[in-house]
Amino acid sequence: MHELAVCQALMEQVEHIALEQRADQVVAIHLGIGPLSGVEPALLEQAFTVARAGTVADHAELVIESMAIRVSCKQCGQVTDALPSRLLCGNCGDWHTRLVSGDELLLLHVEIVRQTVDPAADTATTMPATSEQCN
Repeated sequence: MHELAVCQALMEQVEHIALEQRADQVVAIHLGIGPLSGVEPALLEQAFTVARAGTVADHAELVIESMAIRVSCKQCGQVTDALPSRLLCGNCGDWHTRLVSGDELLLLHVEIVRQTVDPAADTATTMPATSEQCN
């Protein structure tokens, strides 16, 4: 199951982001997955529960956004949606197309919680979850 390896690599990236942002906890991880990525979302969710154990994202939610398949037509120049088994131009129907999107697996953003210390009061307060954009 290669989804477990994908999740392990994802957790390495998320832990790096959490460390960089001085996060105490990761609340949610948002992914964009295209139908042609070779990753099965249901299997990824199962593997995620194993991969997150013992990490800063131990209780994080995995949010998966489905990405559209889009093609650029070499004949008419339009960019249109397509089906996984029919990468045809939605405008003119030509088969001379180039895949624009639909094969990606993207870490869109990570929601974190940080503890801040007030030097005057010498106390810690919890900041609400924030989204960190990952490009």
